[in-house]
Amino acid sequence: MRTLALILLIIGGINWLLVGLFQIDVVGALFGGTYTALARTVYVIVGLAALYALTLFPVVNRRVEEA
Repeated sequence: MRTLALILLIIGGINWLLVGLFQIDVVGALFGGTYTALARTVYVIVGLAALYALTLFPVVNRRVEEA
């Protein structure tokens, strides 16, 4: 689950980078437009992965303290 969340966050981050630099929305382009149901579903899944990633802070902090 953590790996999947990380992959989705990387995809979302790269998409936002491309939107910010070149005004290219890769997710929207791949799924027929920014406001299609499929593209919006992808955005929601990436957002849920980000919310899940918030729960990983204690895990990261614990590992840093152990090192």
